[in-house]
Amino acid sequence: MYRYDSYDHAFVRSRASQFRDQVRRRLTGELSEEQFRPLRLHNGLYLQLHAYMLRVAIPYGVLSSSQLRTLADIARQYDRGFGHFTTRQNIQFNWIKLEDAPDILDALAAADMHAVQTSGNCIRNVTADPYAGVAADEIEDPRVWAEVLRQWSSVHPEFLFLPRKFKIAISGALEDRAAVLFHDIGLRIVKGRDGRSGFAVHVGGGQGRTPYVAQELRGFLPREHLLSYLEAVMRVYNLHGRRDNIYKARIKILVNAIGIDEFRRQVEAEWSGIDKPQIDLPEAEYARIAAHFAPKKFARRPVAAAAVARRRATDAAFDRFYRNNTAAHRTPGYRTVTIALKEPGLIPGDMTADQMDAVADLARRHSGDELRITYTQNIVLPTVAIDDLATVYDGLVAAGLASANAGLLTDIIACPGLDYCNLANARSIPLAQAIAARFAAPERVEDIGELRLNISGCINACGHHHAGNIGILGVDKKGTEHYQITLGGSPGDDADIGAIVGPSFPAEDVPGAIETLVETYLALRQGPSETFLAAYRRLGLAPFKAALYAGTSNTGTTDEARAPQLTAAGV
Repeated sequence: MYRYDSYDHAFVRSRASQFRDQVRRRLTGELSEEQFRPLRLHNGLYLQLHAYMLRVAIPYGVLSSSQLRTLADIARQYDRGFGHFTTRQNIQFNWIKLEDAPDILDALAAADMHAVQTSGNCIRNVTADPYAGVAADEIEDPRVWAEVLRQWSSVHPEFLFLPRKFKIAISGALEDRAAVLFHDIGLRIVKGRDGRSGFAVHVGGGQGRTPYVAQELRGFLPREHLLSYLEAVMRVYNLHGRRDNIYKARIKILVNAIGIDEFRRQVEAEWSGIDKPQIDLPEAEYARIAAHFAPKKFARRPVAAAAVARRRATDAAFDRFYRNNTAAHRTPGYRTVTIALKEPGLIPGDMTADQMDAVADLARRHSGDELRITYTQNIVLPTVAIDDLATVYDGLVAAGLASANAGLLTDIIACPGLDYCNLANARSIPLAQAIAARFAAPERVEDIGELRLNISGCINACGHHHAGNIGILGVDKKGTEHYQITLGGSPGDDADIGAIVGPSFPAEDVPGAIETLVETYLALRQGPSETFLAAYRRLGLAPFKAALYAGTSNTGTTDEARAPQLTAAGV
């Protein structure tokens, strides 16, 4: 993983020192809240419903075990003993005192971490495939370019005050595990006709009030021109992006207003005038950064360890964990392990300080001292020897982190919702817990199979509900919390936006509505291999909508009427 050099150290320490002075002036009244607000936001500090929330950057989701221990220490000393991992591969601390914020930034800087540009109208944390560097289907490690983009975008003088926040994701594998098509800029590493690597560049994706799937801007961009080309994209957006209307300020609105062809014409024209050697990365600098991500040499081990095979044969829970929470590694004898932060009854994405310490220890001993945060609010141990899987699993059991549901129905993505966020219309956490409780039996969840369920507490879509196979959106209906359901969303290569089923449901009816949808799918699927998404695409919305609103005329597509109590019996 990348190690900070003297420039990085000086940068984060200088920012921490500046913020300490800004906080001092706010506490003494020299700065008003209005004056302080942009300063704190550019250092990741939000004022939420109950307290300040600090969002810490985890560039492209990569952490060392010592960095995770630092986060655990912050959770204990400055929060309430836990942190919340987000869909941006960041971590949030929800109970921060303003006077403690400078000390936290100092602690982060000492661990080569920071909270710079985790908020504000700037380029946010660059995200990437959590399997980067170890995936069996990888073309090229995207972490190298993610780090390049981190350095390029940090306090970029031209892009610190954009029309709106800006998000970039990058994937280097055949399978998109970074949801690149739901980003302002999505990058896929591809091979050109001559075998050289480059990028397929997509632009204009995003969720929120007006969701869009990104469109292809360039099918192949030589990798040596990535920075100058992105500079051109950002300049066009910065020039034309709306600043008079927050709801029309994202690049997705610009792209869809003028059309992808016109946007491409303007980008290419801007790019043609750029002094590319002044902006593009010198090959020597690329080599310096890439050296930090040189493939590790792992001793080849037997593909199937006898002890693991015996454990799988005698321990159903371990066998389920192996099937659902481990993935193929590029080196025989190893697996990549997903730790699902979705234990039934707990809060999706939350992790206690003790659990952080436990996982840090497992990563140090069994995963090359490295771990990854995923946009699905889970943790990945990228390289675990098959011989060590049972030991790792037992350690996760002891830490309360052994849920074998990665990619399944109870692996729910959920924002903090109205329990914390002052933008939310409804709570996400209790609803996620209620749905997980309804589907608590692991055998049942595994039989249902691959199914992505996402919950957002408001239209800002921090829970990625648009991209859920089943999406749930919290809405305010005359002062009460209701939830709108969408079907058919997908975040991957087949990216799609979910379709609204019909009128919203009160909170108490939502778990039953989800059960109705699942039972409808199970009754109509063409065998266990047909996923929920595949079945929905084959069948369309009609049978699911009919099941949800059976026995009532309330089948409109508006959100004006209350739906009846629903159970699986309505199928």
